[in-house]
Amino acid sequence: MFNAPFSPSFRHANLLSNSTFAYRWQVFRLASLEKQLRLPIYHARALGTEASQRTEVPFRKQFKDEAKHRRATKRLGASILKSEHILGSEEGRKSRAPGSENWKLTVGLEVHAQLNTERKLFSDARASDSDTPNSNVSVFDLACPGSQPQFQKATLLPALRAAVGLSCKIHRKSKFDRKHYYYQDQPAGYQITQYYEPFATNGQITVYSHDGIALEDDRSVKISIKQIQMEQDTAKSILQPPATALLDFNRVGHPLIEIITQPEIHHPQTAAACVRKIQAILQSVNAVTTGMEMGGLRVDVNVSVSPRDSESLGQRTEIKNLSSFKAIEDAIIAERDRQIAVLESGGTVEGETRGWTLGSTETKKLRGKEGEVDYRYMPDPDIPPLIISKNIIDHISESLPTLPEDLVADLVNESGLTVKDAKTLITLDNGERLDYFDAILSNWQSIDLLVAAPTDSDDMNCAKIKRKSSSNFEPGLPLDKIASNWVLHELGGLLSAADIPFSPNLVPPKSMASILSQLHQGGITGTTAKQLVAMVFDGEKRSIDTLIMEESLGLQRLSREDYLAMAQTFLDENEEKVRQIQEKGKLGKLKWFVGQMMRQGQGNVEAARAQAVLEELLQIPTTPVR
Repeated sequence: MFNAPFSPSFRHANLLSNSTFAYRWQVFRLASLEKQLRLPIYHARALGTEASQRTEVPFRKQFKDEAKHRRATKRLGASILKSEHILGSEEGRKSRAPGSENWKLTVGLEVHAQLNTERKLFSDARASDSDTPNSNVSVFDLACPGSQPQFQKATLLPALRAAVGLSCKIHRKSKFDRKHYYYQDQPAGYQITQYYEPFATNGQITVYSHDGIALEDDRSVKISIKQIQMEQDTAKSILQPPATALLDFNRVGHPLIEIITQPEIHHPQTAAACVRKIQAILQSVNAVTTGMEMGGLRVDVNVSVSPRDSESLGQRTEIKNLSSFKAIEDAIIAERDRQIAVLESGGTVEGETRGWTLGSTETKKLRGKEGEVDYRYMPDPDIPPLIISKNIIDHISESLPTLPEDLVADLVNESGLTVKDAKTLITLDNGERLDYFDAILSNWQSIDLLVAAPTDSDDMNCAKIKRKSSSNFEPGLPLDKIASNWVLHELGGLLSAADIPFSPNLVPPKSMASILSQLHQGGITGTTAKQLVAMVFDGEKRSIDTLIMEESLGLQRLSREDYLAMAQTFLDENEEKVRQIQEKGKLGKLKWFVGQMMRQGQGNVEAARAQAVLEELLQIPTTPVR
């Protein structure tokens, strides 16, 4: 790796040892705190004022007391909000601070996403920053004199998929510009981007309540996308305090897109939900390498507050390089509260770039905010205009995979899944869980068709699965819903207990389909089905049919008299529960009796038949047994 010393500003804090300067700073800081908190803070050293006649308080204790007071104020504010029912949830209370009802928060997003490409944007070096440090570097990446950029055409394809997925207008002609600034991770002293003429503009994304937006935003929010531009990534800096930074130039020149939204977001929770949805879209169209959790996306947020009745926006600040959804929400909340405190104390919000550390309670200033003039944007003289043919745009639009929103709608409307289950299936394991779910349904259909074994083609069409359940399932429950329950909950529970990642080979789709088919046909009970899934999960290699036969797991059907006798025994032994069901209408207690019968039946009691017998004996409305 390359060694780079910190700039003098990194070491400047070590030089502030002059006691006079430090004392003056303490006085200034305490005066500022006193103004913000509206309470007197007594100084540790006498100043010849009334405060000097009071008991001296150590400086460290003053700061501890101030922090304690601030926490107590926040708790008091939260209690007031809760008691007055201003917001309906804990998340809502978190996203709104006491006093913020007088101010309007406005947020704009800049999402930087690493494109899924083999090569860098302007060199033929590999676009991989996980290899040995500084092993994928060309002379252009290091800005060696005389080296020239060579646009890699393949990098355009994932960028176009992202733009189409975000409903942007794609311009057939775009240009690259130089954004000048010097930092240790930028060897050329400028970044190649698309400031004046980006390749895509005027997009839109709609974020719904099921995406996790704030309660105040009702059911949905439409957020405009100003532009999407292609640009270079910088080197990876690895800090080694106190005064060394190691640089890995594998990442220099990695193709990025920057997605810039309009400032139309007004709640921290909605901002995080918007980024989460953008990530889902980029992943679904195969535009990006990884998500935020692996460093594939980074977000800058622009935050401003203004009086609630004002039409104009306040002075914005930018918070750089947020790398998680929680960091986005927490950083916006902290910066909003800071700006409100500054404005309410009579101060002025400065335009600046600020940073955020996960777990912090406030943002910190990094530098003054640069503007267009500071960056000295200019067209890159070494790169010709980018011309995109209409055929490529049409091909990308026609071949784009189904977007997450459409998948959710299909799973909800066609398969009967809840929105929550549909979103979980889509997002888990980068879509692998959804592929697994589809494979189970395909195998299940094949197995049930073989069981029916019709010979005439018309009979075959009539025998196709209608995706309705049999006696071992709730009547009318679609098979898609049943399969999703087993994929998400039964298999998901085993994965959580074993603390291992999902793999379709743990319980192969064919094995899961065989188990569900046996359950559907009434050959086994739900308890036995769970046992079989656990056995396969633990490494059992025998086929499901062989397992059922050799382990005697098939359902031994009990007679009606057996069900009546077993049910009557449990009812006689639990008279209090019977009274609660008959007199107080607590029908949920019925499930307890069903569970007891299934436990005693050791895999031979069918839940639906057990419930029907109990309802008959208790003389309550019956559930039909199919």
